[in-house]
Parts: sequence; C-alpha cells; structure tokens
Amino acid sequence: MKKLIKSFSFLFIAIMSTGHFYAQVTSDYDNTVDFTQFKTIKFLGWQDNSDQLINDLDKQRILESFGKEFEMRNLTFVEQGGDLAVTLYLVIDQKTSTTAYTNYTGGMGYGGRWGYGYGMGYGAGMGMGSATTTYSENDYQVGTFVVSVYESESKKLIWQGISTKTINENPKKRQKSIPKGVAKLMKKYPVQPPK
Repeated sequence: MKKLIKSFSFLFIAIMSTGHFYAQVTSDYDNTVDFTQFKTIKFLGWQDNSDQLINDLDKQRILESFGKEFEMRNLTFVEQGGDLAVTLYLVIDQKTSTTAYTNYTGGMGYGGRWGYGYGMGYGAGMGMGSATTTYSENDYQVGTFVVSVYESESKKLIWQGISTKTINENPKKRQKSIPKGVAKLMKKYPVQPPK
C-alpha cells in the first residue's frame, strides 16, 4: 500500500510540474477580414517598453522567429508603410508553486470479539498510525506574450495572439523553445503557410 501511495504521489508531482512547461495559446481575429489580401507588414515595436524585460539575444530570437513565420504566410517585412502593422507585448510574473507530500504509516482500527460457550468474553483493541506532511516551494517565472496585428490604413486590430508559458532559465533551451513557441502561436493566425 505504501508503494502504491508513493507511486501515485510521484506521478501526481511529475504531472503537475511538467504542466508548467507547456504554452497555453489563445487568439482572436476579425472574421470579416480577408487576410490573404495583405502582402507587407511593418514592426511597430514593443508596447510599454516591455522588451526591457528580456535580453537582446532573446529579443533577436523573437523577432527572427516572427519574421520567418510571417514570411511563410507570404508577408514581407518593410521599414515604411506596410499593409499590416504588428506590435509585441511581454509581461513576466513571479509565481510560487507549493507541493505537499504526505508520508502515512500505520493505520487505525478497532476490533471487538464476543464469545459464547462455557464462559462469556469480550475483547477490544484500537491502534493509530502517524502521518508526516512535507511542503516544498518552487519559484518560477511565467511569461505572457501578446502579438497584435493591425490593418495599417484603418488602424483597426484584426488579429491578436496570446501565449502564456513558464520561462526556461537555460539560454540553450530558449534558443530552441522561442522559435517553437512562436510557431505554436502563429498556428492560430488565419493564414497558414502553404504545404
């Protein structure tokens, strides 16, 4: 029974801790707009100077990843003009997760006995177990990344994608995870790359 409880506890902790690493992606768009008509896009910058929250290497990774994703959708980045304009916004929140593990030993029980025969008898017994709960806290950062695409002429928001994910502290892993995260977010864009 102890092994079963330990196995279940380990599995639960593993599932809960890995859940933090997958990006949650949502998007919304104006379904009256024909997105295939647009051919050029201009980068308007980071809203509220949110790019100051990350280093220059990650900024470059993000911009290059979006550049590739938009180009695969037949959109070319331009310095001036542009059919569309894109802005990026980043928020980083400090979070703490708490995990509790309870180690339970023993059990509680009651036993009674009645007897008949040459004499009457009665017996009773009771026992208790003990439990120890250990708490551990884990600090981590959650990044929320917002991409907003506007029609340049009307300045109207036509698409917005939002990705929320635990930030990986390892730069080598970010080198791979940023392009993957951008690609996952861009799967929600109304125009998909040709196959």
